[in-house]
Amino acid sequence: MNNGFADNKQVKVVSTFTELVETDFYENVNAICWFRNLAGDFGEIVSKLELKENLTEVSMEALNALELSKEGSIARAIILSDYQLLAGFGASPSLNLLKSYERDDEFDFISTDVYSFHVDRSPIGTDTFLCTYHGAPSEILANDEAEQKIMIPEIRQKLKALHSGTDAEFENFLKEYYFDLHYEVKAGAMPINLGLGHLWRLAVDHPEKKVLPCVHRAPTEDDGLLRLLLIC
Repeated sequence: MNNGFADNKQVKVVSTFTELVETDFYENVNAICWFRNLAGDFGEIVSKLELKENLTEVSMEALNALELSKEGSIARAIILSDYQLLAGFGASPSLNLLKSYERDDEFDFISTDVYSFHVDRSPIGTDTFLCTYHGAPSEILANDEAEQKIMIPEIRQKLKALHSGTDAEFENFLKEYYFDLHYEVKAGAMPINLGLGHLWRLAVDHPEKKVLPCVHRAPTEDDGLLRLLLIC
């Protein structure tokens, strides 16, 4: 398969939805990509949807109600199919139109928003699915190219200054406020752009997972260009 992900040690590339959900993560592979070159005009869909505040969840009813050209209708059919495939698998997909996510600027030495490289944690054995149809795509990072921020001495010292309890309570504090989920990019690291139209499955932080969770982040949005993505 000729694509930009096939030779990456972190990514397994598949060609069907069934393979996407049935292929196991293994060794360094914690990201699986259903690689696709999609037809259709997703920009037309974005132009006809109404953005409310900075992020709007788009219902399938609202999507179906749009008056679209032939190319826009092709794009809509793809989104509807992806939504139905994920819902049929038991996931809870959400189609989001967004200008930007909320920023975390409480501390100048650590951020816990989605623009920071992070992993997802789940109390159940699930995975993260996402597909960007329009706008800036997300990025992932190999685990050996990332360092947990709470293990960086300067950051850890500043976090300890915020907490006066025991060491065990401090570790719980780090988890309670999600500090432990965020990562710093190591020098020389090469983040992977997930591209447009590909449906991804990313490993999450869960005790039963056999691989490390996938480190990823939302992109800084292009000025004035809205993103349209399916995520669950």
